[in-house]
Amino acid sequence: MLRTGANYLRSLRDGRKIYLGGQLVDDVTSHPAFRNSAQSFARLFDLKSDPAHSAFLSFSEDGQRHSFYFKQPRSREDLEFRMAGHKAWADASYGLFGRSPDHVGSFITGMTCRPEVFDIPNHGFRKNLLDYYTYVRDNDLYVSYATHPPQGARNYSSDASSSFFKSPALHVSSTDGEGITLHGMKTLATGGAFCDEIWIGNLTPLAPDRIKEAVTCAVPANAPGLSLWSRRSMEQAAPNGFDYPLSSRFDESDCMLVCDNVKVPWSRVFTIENVDLSRAIYMETGGHYFGNHQSNVRFWAKLQLIVGLANKIAKSAGVRGIPAVQETLGRLAAMEATIAGLIAGQIADHEQVGDGYVVVNKRYMYAALSWCQDNYGLICATVRELMGGAIFQMPADISIVENDSMNSLFETYWSTEHESALDRMKLYKLAWDLLASEFGARHVQYENFYAGPPFLVRAHSMRLAPWASLDHTVDKLMASYDLPANTTSTHQTSQKIQAAAPAE
Repeated sequence: MLRTGANYLRSLRDGRKIYLGGQLVDDVTSHPAFRNSAQSFARLFDLKSDPAHSAFLSFSEDGQRHSFYFKQPRSREDLEFRMAGHKAWADASYGLFGRSPDHVGSFITGMTCRPEVFDIPNHGFRKNLLDYYTYVRDNDLYVSYATHPPQGARNYSSDASSSFFKSPALHVSSTDGEGITLHGMKTLATGGAFCDEIWIGNLTPLAPDRIKEAVTCAVPANAPGLSLWSRRSMEQAAPNGFDYPLSSRFDESDCMLVCDNVKVPWSRVFTIENVDLSRAIYMETGGHYFGNHQSNVRFWAKLQLIVGLANKIAKSAGVRGIPAVQETLGRLAAMEATIAGLIAGQIADHEQVGDGYVVVNKRYMYAALSWCQDNYGLICATVRELMGGAIFQMPADISIVENDSMNSLFETYWSTEHESALDRMKLYKLAWDLLASEFGARHVQYENFYAGPPFLVRAHSMRLAPWASLDHTVDKLMASYDLPANTTSTHQTSQKIQAAAPAE
């Protein structure tokens, strides 16, 4: 079943508890901090459910149509189908929704391609995973996740009595025949204000004794005892869509997940009390690779927006003919082509994951993640340099047009041969919102950490690199040449001296 945008919006009015500062938000679809972004998510569902787009945004299975990101790929063509869907959705949000429904949906789908990883008695629950995948697929649910402990979480012993738990980190406080009870908090449920379900797990490695935190499960966003504490809303701070065209519509929210004795039935538990398994389910299945492939594609869509914006700014400023500016635009265009090539290569050199399923090339995917982290700040700084001081020459806000005499002067003095004053202002307001506003600053921080700290991302490249093959390349070269003729090495001289020494 493919949900429409209207159906999705109705599901958000489900009694979930979202706090904005000290205020409890009754309805994210009408609250000024969330309503426009909720509509933007709804448009993604409408795009997907539109019959005109069904060929590349959904597939047919078991007599129903399902969202493209639930496709379990068995061929290069299947991977291309998934990538095209990611790109179409990312284009619709200009790459600004990092946790659109296809992100965690791809994690879950990837795990089902190697479900035997969950087959550890009393610790992993394969059937629960497969049933949950079917449930979210068939109901077209939006799942976000919270998979990291809060910074500064205090340690505690694995054998501590639950009555002495003082750590803020989310943990299993008790179990019974019906399920488990969760207490504590988890970070960071990006998109948490707009999702149907929240996947709770551990992408950050846990210390061996933190078995109470080693739990993977899923809960509805309106589960009793669960609350979401949102950061400051940039949408609410945006006075209108002209001056803040992105903040006002694409603020996906970032929330701390807080659980106060949240009950989770056993059917929604996927791993428990096994530190290694709680992370292996991502790395030893297709989960981490499908989910972060989506991130690569989403970054590509955002970079296309940024590079197009840079070109428009250069033309608006009348500097596109300057060689130094052309060199800058060429460098940005090369960067856009680089991420496109890294994504294409992930599919061209795809890998088997087991049981006939395929996954994108893992090394290329992590290389792309690392490349994005290393370059996003540089890309933004480069376009800000192109923008120069032009943004500060613009009137404070669009209310300038409401004053006839001032608007007349504005059009007279701020227009150029090829652009009206209003068009120039619209361009630079967009550039400011994307690259220099609070919304833009959030995206700089987000792109650097959405896949984890850079050192952890690079650790994946370290883990997967073919070191034996790389070493062999060096050894083969070194074995192809020797010392020059008539040259005696220290090692050879030492051997001759030892050979000449009298026996004792």
